[in-house]
Amino acid sequence: MTEELQQEGLIRISDDVVATIAGLAALETPGVSAMSGGISEGLAKRLSGRNAQKGVSVEVGQLEAAIDLRIVVQYGIPIHEVGRRLQDNVREAVENMTGLRVVEVNVKIEGVAFKDEEPEEAHRVK
Repeated sequence: MTEELQQEGLIRISDDVVATIAGLAALETPGVSAMSGGISEGLAKRLSGRNAQKGVSVEVGQLEAAIDLRIVVQYGIPIHEVGRRLQDNVREAVENMTGLRVVEVNVKIEGVAFKDEEPEEAHRVK
């Protein structure tokens, strides 16, 4: 938890708040299909914005933060581009909303999501 002393009092930013901001920014990044709960849990879990902290680990100091993300990318989009965009989006969101300096955004790609194939239509006899 970070604390900032103002003339009016103390401001504390919880690690969970930073993790939520990072998770939501990650989910808004083009090419990110889902956050991942981790390989150790079996197949990568796909999580909604409600659970934006899943797949996110943060270390927050008084002035700086370091963020680790585990994601699933969409098939067909260059992974290195998704990673760079993700780092930029998360860094910008956390810095703008908290005032903390983000020193690292580490991205671990844990899976690739394929678009669901369209189900074949059953042919009816006329």
